[in-house]
Amino acid sequence: ELVRINKYISDTGFCSRREADRLVAGGQVTINGKRAEIGAKVDLGDSIKVNNKLIGNRRRSIYIAFNKPRGVTSTTDETDRSNIISFIGYKERIFPIGRLDKMSEGLIFLTNDGNIVNKILRAGNSHEKEYVVTVNIPITDDFIKKMRRGVRILRTTTLPCRVERVSDYKFKIVLTQGLNRQIRRMCEKLGYAVTKLIRTRIMNVRLKGIGPGQWRYLTADEMKKINMLLANSIKTEEASALKGNKQYDGNKHRGKKHKRNGHDAKRK
Repeated sequence: ELVRINKYISDTGFCSRREADRLVAGGQVTINGKRAEIGAKVDLGDSIKVNNKLIGNRRRSIYIAFNKPRGVTSTTDETDRSNIISFIGYKERIFPIGRLDKMSEGLIFLTNDGNIVNKILRAGNSHEKEYVVTVNIPITDDFIKKMRRGVRILRTTTLPCRVERVSDYKFKIVLTQGLNRQIRRMCEKLGYAVTKLIRTRIMNVRLKGIGPGQWRYLTADEMKKINMLLANSIKTEEASALKGNKQYDGNKHRGKKHKRNGHDAKRK
């Protein structure tokens, strides 16, 4: 498989793609003894050197689906005894894609591929996440309607979403946002308390078949579908150029027909 020189260098863990481009532009990188050019492609058999020093082989990409139990923290900080990395005990360095709060359960991805992390997490990419939520009091039609329409939390209104009642105390919700403790905050605003929250799906991958505390590798078919879904995702660098604050919503920048109306101007 041929890959661009900046990705090859980044995949070895030597530096970021951006820094790799700087090294190539500065004439500090060689491919099989010849000075590398921006955009050059290489494969595993090539000899890649930076400042005359041979760099290691590309790391294999790791993609894991994990059923996080309640009480495990979605952090790589090993000073936190409940951290997800120590719990899994994987032999290579991996990190979670996004978060599930400590008291929530269910599906979370882990990987060593920083590029896919950025694409999945970018809010404007509208990648679906599905949850089954149990609350403390009976669910009303009004509650379902308000959850679907959007709830005012964290100085913003949540995006419209799909909500379906499962039983008197349980509902299913599909989000494309990732606000901090979003579902819990939405429920609290409407007078409900979450007693159990399980994420059952991320994009095309479902929790089914993975027991609490267990994990599996994502399959080739799952990764193929994920890559298709990510194909049109806005990249981190593009988003940074478009946004001036953390509340950037990439959906506003999709398509050529977007207009900046007075409401948008106020939000800026």
